[in-house]
Amino acid sequence: MSDADRNRISVRKTYKLYVGGAFPRSESGRSYEVTDSKGRFLANAAQGSRKDARDAVVAARKAFAGWSSATAYNRGQVLYRVAEVMEGRRDQFVGEVAAGEGLTRRRAAATVDAAIDRWVWYAGWTDKLSQVFGGANPVAGPYFNFSVPEPTGVVAVLAPQESSLLGLVSVVGPALAGGSTVVVVASEQRPLPAITLGEVLATSDVPAGVVNILTGRTAELAPWLASHADVNAIDLAGADAASATDLEVAAADNVKRVLRPPPDGSISWTEVPDTARLRTYLETKTVWHPAGT
Repeated sequence: MSDADRNRISVRKTYKLYVGGAFPRSESGRSYEVTDSKGRFLANAAQGSRKDARDAVVAARKAFAGWSSATAYNRGQVLYRVAEVMEGRRDQFVGEVAAGEGLTRRRAAATVDAAIDRWVWYAGWTDKLSQVFGGANPVAGPYFNFSVPEPTGVVAVLAPQESSLLGLVSVVGPALAGGSTVVVVASEQRPLPAITLGEVLATSDVPAGVVNILTGRTAELAPWLASHADVNAIDLAGADAASATDLEVAAADNVKRVLRPPPDGSISWTEVPDTARLRTYLETKTVWHPAGT
């Protein structure tokens, strides 16, 4: 190490939120320290507030019409582009995952590769959902009857706490593939991969507001999202067992769809995903049409 490097003052980063395609500071002005697995300082992250969560929901609702009405092929191409940009920033993701999760560079690289591959997997599902989850129904009468999957709407996601990138992709990808928009509360202690993903989204083709990323205290932000009447579904993957029931009750007050993790916490983000999460964020619309007209 040269004398210049040894005497250089490090630049302490303070990251912002990602809401509506922009990077605002928290309206509360708060931030908190992010440390690595050994407690060493990495950066400061914005500590989001109730107002930030509300702004994120407004942005997601505004973006929903355009994202849900885009063709499945177009959504797939947009999501695939995200994977391309993630691949270009692979080394940065590897460093952040290794530091936050306490993994070796080799294991972190495997985790990042799996996250990118999984994003591609969900991108590939966009134009297959109608065939798999929809279809023509036999009816008695001169009618055609079709079941058509449609997106749920605005989905709030409490990202997994331990799996800061692979788990994050595993809960965000299914909602986006089906045409829903997302408000994400990143891993509280390991938010850096989510922040970098926000930078990837901002430099890809994803329309502003389709994905909104909040950092801060999950216990503080989650109740406002669970009770928000303009949120249509909530994924409690990152909620602790003690608060999950309360969040589910809050969501039930406004008839919100809830995806709750197994009570024993047995979910493994490294396992090959199935279509269960894709189906969770889809509604089925049945259409009747007279035959011969």
